[in-house]
Amino acid sequence: METESEPYVRLASLRQLHRVMADMNTARSLADTLQTVADGVVNGLGYELACVNLVRPDGDLVVAALSGDSAADSLITGRVGSRESWERRLTMGEDWDGLVFIPHTVGWVLDEDDIPTWYTDGPPPRFEDEWHPSDRLFAPLYTPGGPGGSSGELLGVISVDRPRNGRRPGAWGREALQMYAFQAAIAISNARLRANMQRALVRLEREQQALRASEESFRQAFEYAPSGMAIAEMGGDQHGRLLRTNDALCRLLGRHASAMRRYSFSDLVHPEDIGTLLRTSAEGGRAELRLARRDGTYVWVSLRNSVVADAADGPRFLLTHVEDIEERKRRELQLAHRASHDSLTGLPNSAELRSRLSARLCRRPQAGPEGEPESLDAAYGHPAYAVGGHDFDFGPGIPAYDTHDHHVHVIAPEGDHDDGAKGLAVLFCDLDGFKSINDRFGHNAGDDVLIEVARRLSNGVRDGDTVARLGGDEFVILADGLGQADAQDLAVRLRNEIIQPIRAEGRAVRVGASFGIGWAHCGMTADEVLKSADERMYVEKRSRPRQHRRAG
Repeated sequence: METESEPYVRLASLRQLHRVMADMNTARSLADTLQTVADGVVNGLGYELACVNLVRPDGDLVVAALSGDSAADSLITGRVGSRESWERRLTMGEDWDGLVFIPHTVGWVLDEDDIPTWYTDGPPPRFEDEWHPSDRLFAPLYTPGGPGGSSGELLGVISVDRPRNGRRPGAWGREALQMYAFQAAIAISNARLRANMQRALVRLEREQQALRASEESFRQAFEYAPSGMAIAEMGGDQHGRLLRTNDALCRLLGRHASAMRRYSFSDLVHPEDIGTLLRTSAEGGRAELRLARRDGTYVWVSLRNSVVADAADGPRFLLTHVEDIEERKRRELQLAHRASHDSLTGLPNSAELRSRLSARLCRRPQAGPEGEPESLDAAYGHPAYAVGGHDFDFGPGIPAYDTHDHHVHVIAPEGDHDDGAKGLAVLFCDLDGFKSINDRFGHNAGDDVLIEVARRLSNGVRDGDTVARLGGDEFVILADGLGQADAQDLAVRLRNEIIQPIRAEGRAVRVGASFGIGWAHCGMTADEVLKSADERMYVEKRSRPRQHRRAG
């Protein structure tokens, strides 16, 4: 029997995680960023208490922000723990892929150290994975861009206490906290960088006599910033042209600094993201979009703009901070793909199938004064136009993530004869003889059969058609633009592919397939369309002699 290899990730949880990550990147100061980081753990990741301990210049760590308990906030915020004690904690715990967990069974030895600590009350655990009031979980924060892609120096530590569900975090919870800590370290580093740069800009305006020193300070911050930086011209015929870029941005885009001066960001942005760029305001603007590398590929970045103003002439230049968010976007798309696709076959799952089918079906028309719809827009609640989707390639072994958000009015063929009409055919496929394979050879053999059937169905349809696994040994194909004869021919071709021998657990087995063909009409629900195709499948299954339902 198929089993889930990892927990089902709800899209609502993914959106919440994305929201708190975005919040901490929009804070205006370092203090706001630190507090937003702590609040995000409580509000977005589901812990009752979160504390951000920041490394001071002398190496010790100070409690810089706390969220979840006002009493704890007033008692321990601003208190300092020695670096020696912190290093002891971070080296003695269990390594959870970058997180450090110290269970209560061994954590008692730390009760006498000098690290400010606050515990939430709670009953002793009743189950093995239940959270104990004395359990400790830490997420170290490291500066990005270490040698060879490794972590940099310790920036701080996020400590959390008691998940709201009362249990130790599982695989998804750990990955979410680790990913959040990675982004928090970048946000804190960038907040420090922005603060330093802003101070440099203020000095330029207020102290004309210190111009040279301030320019050098800015140059150092610009050139050696770990993230990409660019200065663009504001106003005039050359508005938006890049005047200067740092090494980090040039490396990110694979372009030489002299070549970059020929472009503006509008020349480099992905065509689908040009609207996002244009909607981004110049002052304080922020956008997530794709920029072109020299090799023709695109990288996801976050752009943050600041205006460099002259005291006499006003805004002169646009300072843009470019942060590489390719890995975060990849993780988000991977998590979204897992939530909408079957883990065994990689096909869209039942929820994704219904979503794609529903996107093709409009509501029943609302009659006008004379009993007729006032217009297509009025009848179906939106203008009749189509918007294309996107395809993302995750690399070998990871299926592409597709979005189908377009809609056209669906008109299906009528009757049992081919009248030349074309419509959205819904083919409901149920395997014949599959249960006997599970019973005789085991569920591993059954899984092999399902995987191979999914492959054959996918290879047998056109680009743009949808093959989904509804559950068990049931599959559904959405094929647009077919007539009655086309749909019947497709069902015959797919059945002939399925009945060919399949290698499962070192032996050749065979299954048959029964197909029911339904047609999608606007005004129907997705469940009504699937039920119609399912009923036709059972009619077709019963109409054939039992010995002909599967070959071999």
